[in-house]
Amino acid sequence: MSQTTTPEAGLSASGLLTATAFATAVRTVEKANPELADGMADRIVSEAVKFVAAAALNRTPGLALRPSRVVDEGWHALITDTKAYAELCRLLGRFVHHVPETPATKKHDTATVARTLKAIREAGYEPDEYLWSPEGQSAVLVSADCMHSECTDGGSACAAPQA
Repeated sequence: MSQTTTPEAGLSASGLLTATAFATAVRTVEKANPELADGMADRIVSEAVKFVAAAALNRTPGLALRPSRVVDEGWHALITDTKAYAELCRLLGRFVHHVPETPATKKHDTATVARTLKAIREAGYEPDEYLWSPEGQSAVLVSADCMHSECTDGGSACAAPQA
């Protein structure tokens, strides 16, 4: 029987990964984005883990969660270590697929951001709101160039897995 973990309020998102897996993801973000300020890669990866945790817990059909462009960079880094990512999803009880769409879908949808931030809080984490804000999206330049749509016809459904 598989055991799953539901995050509790006050937990560190990085605690859902081994120290090695977290450090590997941080190095991946730093390598792809050498101009990032000190500590920013840690923040990005931590926020990506929070996003994946919230997405794994999301059971509301048609109300997908969506990472910001900056947080998506951290999600990319997590996914590149497939064993660590699979273990993270196993711990959370659901695999969260990443299905990128074209850069033409890039947009800041305030309602989706608000829903995603609320879901992160409900999962027991405090979001780093700067990494989700229009200001953060403009100031923190990362190499990620894909975005994700809501779970609608033609959308990726990446963050609202089927039950």
